[in-house]
Amino acid sequence: MRYAVIMAGGSGTRLWPMSTAALPKQLIPFINGKSLLEVAADRLEGLVDAERIYICTGEKFRGVIRKSLPRFSEEQILGEPMGRDTLAAVGLPGAVLDAADPDATIAVFTADHLIEPVDVFQQRVNIGYEIVEQDAKRIVTFGIKPTHAETGYGYVQLGEPVDGNEHCHHTGDFKEKPDADTAERYYKDGRYLWNAGMFIWRASTLMDCIARYEPDVHAGLMKIAEAWHTKRRRKVLEEVYPTLRKISVDYAVLEPASKDAKLELITVDMPVKWLDVGGWPAYGKTLKPDETGNRAGGEAKVITLGSADNLVVSDEADHVIALLGVSDLTVIHTGKSTLICSPDAADMMKELYAKVKEMFGEEYV
Repeated sequence: MRYAVIMAGGSGTRLWPMSTAALPKQLIPFINGKSLLEVAADRLEGLVDAERIYICTGEKFRGVIRKSLPRFSEEQILGEPMGRDTLAAVGLPGAVLDAADPDATIAVFTADHLIEPVDVFQQRVNIGYEIVEQDAKRIVTFGIKPTHAETGYGYVQLGEPVDGNEHCHHTGDFKEKPDADTAERYYKDGRYLWNAGMFIWRASTLMDCIARYEPDVHAGLMKIAEAWHTKRRRKVLEEVYPTLRKISVDYAVLEPASKDAKLELITVDMPVKWLDVGGWPAYGKTLKPDETGNRAGGEAKVITLGSADNLVVSDEADHVIALLGVSDLTVIHTGKSTLICSPDAADMMKELYAKVKEMFGEEYV
């Protein structure tokens, strides 16, 4: 049976001050009035039966998600007591679904991405499902053709085609965020795609990988799965989940799996427009510029004079932001905080977030 899981547990610190601990980026309705999570869920309509789509997120966001996405039942929202990185986030639904359905095939997506056109996305995901359904030892990842030499994304190397299918290749090495020279080499090479962070695997295969590569995590997940359909679910989940090793699925599973003779990693190319909305520069790309390159998002009321190529976002509809004689600025205004920075400073956002928290307290982050 086919299932899909949307991972929606990120903190979104690089989109502060709009993204906060109480309402992180994936839940903010700033994509044409929808949240990134709503967009991700809509993208799966018609691809997988609605009742077999799950959301793995922080338990504290359950109420917000149920309100914005009422079509998801309580059982379809897998609430994490706390964030433990992506191995735990994919391992939880993997353990639960493997226990319920020995033939479960799971596609894993994230709530960070904008992907167009949707029909091409669904067509390639269908190919991925078929590949895994044909052979349980296969793990599928998806690659996006680079449009430039990007240092902020991971890359996947393409090997030989699989069964003559030009869209499917044996997977070479996974490369984490490269330096500028290496990214330029990957871009020109043509055999490296951006790692889209989307995967398809049999639940049983995933759990076997975790058992072999991260046995302590597997033992914890088994305890949770055994209690899942009992009155002990919440108690066991809250006791065990915080003890799981905090590590990404890329490091814990995909890297060792790529060298594992028992497995076959396959990359399906996905020729789509793909945007990882990881920070304000990326979010700015979702907005249409005016004649001087200024972009406004959210509820922003903006006046510009002698100003160009600025990004302005506000969550207050009755607040006017005026820009006079400035260029290349990012201005983000909320009821509690205002950020003014250069787009080039995006890499410093996590450091700024930590300083705000340290100096002024958690209510401002």
